[in-house]
Amino acid sequence: MRRTLALFTLVALAFATGSASTVTAAPRDLDAALAQALRAPGIDPRNSAAIAVELRTGATVYSANARRSLLPASAEKLPVSFAALRVLGPRFRFRTEVVGVGTRSGRVWKGNLWLVGFGDPTLDRRDLDRLAQKFAATGIRHIAGRVLGDDTHFDTRRDGLGWKPGYLGIESRPIAALSVAGVQLTGVHGSAVAAARAYADALQRRGISVSGRSGSRPAPSDALPIVFDLSEPLSIIVRQLIGESDNFASEMVLKELGATVARRGSSAAGARVVRSELRATGVPLAGVRIADGSGLSRFDRLTVSALAAILRAGAVDPAIRDAFVASLAVAGISGTLERRLDTRPTRGRVIAKTGTTNRASALAGFVRRRYVFAILQNGSPVAYWTARAAQDRFVTVLARS
Repeated sequence: MRRTLALFTLVALAFATGSASTVTAAPRDLDAALAQALRAPGIDPRNSAAIAVELRTGATVYSANARRSLLPASAEKLPVSFAALRVLGPRFRFRTEVVGVGTRSGRVWKGNLWLVGFGDPTLDRRDLDRLAQKFAATGIRHIAGRVLGDDTHFDTRRDGLGWKPGYLGIESRPIAALSVAGVQLTGVHGSAVAAARAYADALQRRGISVSGRSGSRPAPSDALPIVFDLSEPLSIIVRQLIGESDNFASEMVLKELGATVARRGSSAAGARVVRSELRATGVPLAGVRIADGSGLSRFDRLTVSALAAILRAGAVDPAIRDAFVASLAVAGISGTLERRLDTRPTRGRVIAKTGTTNRASALAGFVRRRYVFAILQNGSPVAYWTARAAQDRFVTVLARS
């Protein structure tokens, strides 16, 4: 783990000094070599697009269908992470609270407790144990009431617009503001109840009995704050979101953008925030459609020109550069590229976001400190293995140039 984090740091530092590096002229035949690399059986060039630009100057060295609107698969996570880092900041932490309504009588709390979720995508049983430990430190040993879950920070939609029915529960667990990893649910709207039950169990392990049954209900506005837990910083969470391509985390982050800016914890509100941030940084929005955070939606659309602009903007913005660049998978070393591009020209020199559905294949990122690239390939279905091989050939050509 330390080796991977050290590599992330080195990559980020390389980009921090990249603007001062010397960029040599691209070979005359680079355009032809890149075009040849993308040719693959079963891949329709009319439903594919690719671009490569120089990181320092922004000069285009290769472009094919750069403004064609295509399904992005998990490349959708790039604009979401970019906007989240700009709006929320790399140091942003998600909060989970325990609040109560009632009175204390010695070692007894007479009333109900609420576990209130504010969208932490990393919440797990260890966090509940810490919250139980903090509560035990108050000296209370019996709850004469119930433990209730409150997930009203986000809306009640638990999947993404345009998802296949089978995605929920397989590609992502239900998108609820209070959701504990590894806790069994009784239905798509059971996250809050399951979290409350798990917290009651954590309290009992700390010697605190609870008399009432767990359930779910919004916490009253005058509830008393008792203890809270904070997630890791967003700079760490985006490494899971991007590097490991975590669908659930990306959807939670998108809804948090809506909750923070628009006071509406919905995917649609978050999508409007993402578009606003892209527009503010000069990313071309023609052909861009943000329907969810993960790229699972059939309504998502991106262009390679937008992806390249996002990547370049993230790499030069000193406020988010280190977190954004370090979130990408490293060829042959980490994340979704751990077993890919593991040869001398590309290993450790390509950092990128992958993307795969049955209709789309994507790869977008950086080659050394020199190039920004993006590739989108669509099909019905897309020829996955040949698409990926073409992507790998493309970045290998760039790495050798």
